[in-house]
Amino acid sequence: MTVPAIQRTIAAVWRIESARLIAALARLVGDVGLAEDLAQDALVAALEQWPVEGVPEKPGAWLMTVAKRRAIDRIRRDQVSARKYAELGRQLEAEQDQAAVDGGQTIVDDVGDDLLRLIFIACHLAFSTEARVALTLRLLGGLTTAEIGRAFLTPESTIAQRIVRAKRTLAAANIPFELPDAAARNARLSAVLAVIYLIFNEGYAATAGEAWIRPDLCEDALRLGRILAELTPREPEVHGLVALMELQTSRLRARPGPAGEPILLLDQNSARWDYLLIQRGLAALQRAEKLGGAHGPYALQAAIAACHARARTAEATDWQQIAALYDALAQLTPSPIVELNRAVALGMAYGPAVGLELVDLLNTEPALAGYHLLPSVRSDLLARLGRNEEARAEFARAAALTQNARERDLLLARLHALDAAPDSR
Repeated sequence: MTVPAIQRTIAAVWRIESARLIAALARLVGDVGLAEDLAQDALVAALEQWPVEGVPEKPGAWLMTVAKRRAIDRIRRDQVSARKYAELGRQLEAEQDQAAVDGGQTIVDDVGDDLLRLIFIACHLAFSTEARVALTLRLLGGLTTAEIGRAFLTPESTIAQRIVRAKRTLAAANIPFELPDAAARNARLSAVLAVIYLIFNEGYAATAGEAWIRPDLCEDALRLGRILAELTPREPEVHGLVALMELQTSRLRARPGPAGEPILLLDQNSARWDYLLIQRGLAALQRAEKLGGAHGPYALQAAIAACHARARTAEATDWQQIAALYDALAQLTPSPIVELNRAVALGMAYGPAVGLELVDLLNTEPALAGYHLLPSVRSDLLARLGRNEEARAEFARAAALTQNARERDLLLARLHALDAAPDSR
């Protein structure tokens, strides 16, 4: 394998393993900042050694071993108390002995996931909701501050400040690195759900880069959601979120074309959908409804996804039901993005002129000023009304605003498709 190929492999392994690495190290050393430093040290070691020695058979385990060794070195160098060093040393030795017995597999505790533990810790009530979500997405979601900013429609500099302040608060508050009790978990649950869903969304529709989707983020979020559902089986919104992610994940294979190009929902081949995941999603939605959570925000979104999942074609989709569900969601959690999605549903249910009326009201919404999907939706509605000259301008504006290369190509292709079409107003 060439050096550039190994470097690409290291980058891929880092994207997959960094969150787990930081979470496990934070549990061991009790310090998020130190855990990040140790993980970065392991990455540097990989960049130095793998091009010479080759990629190890279990790269994630290799990174963890190196990071743990660096943890011991750091504790020695910083002259931390002998008791703490001995305790950590015994823990590391015990894990290494057990890993040998298990063939190198990571040992999990009663919760089953260091990532989930650190999400609950980072969602401590000492932080604002925005800081909790930003910190967790940065540490564990694999998202950059720029990606988090786009997810929140918030400047990158603001997100960076939130993360720095949250880390300082976490260190100053001396918060124990253990799963909180049931009462504390319940108090932090909404922030945890928001974190998991934002991770999923970045995987389902990447906000930047060359890839249209990032399945690894979807898989991480869905795994965390399933673990959380086992941990809190009586929480309907947890099951609602799991239902939503199962149903959305069922369409992942159909979202990219042969060359990785985006395929929108109405153009997808439903035969490529994963019907096992659809059944799992519908079952999770049913659990949420039986627990009295049919009108929670995640359950409502899952019900919308279920309408799409039950329909094999766009024509068979119950758009009026979807529009009604968006009406309920807009009343429960009003936001410009919900309104934009409602406009799409109204346009499909009652005609593009109805959807365009709502979209035009959103044109003055400050939070959507740089949001590429606003002109994208408007261009589609204008094209359906035969107002092609206006539609071309909106497609061009959407293409200029998006930071995802695949999405930009799609928008420009739709723009060029209208070039020869006359305005038919």
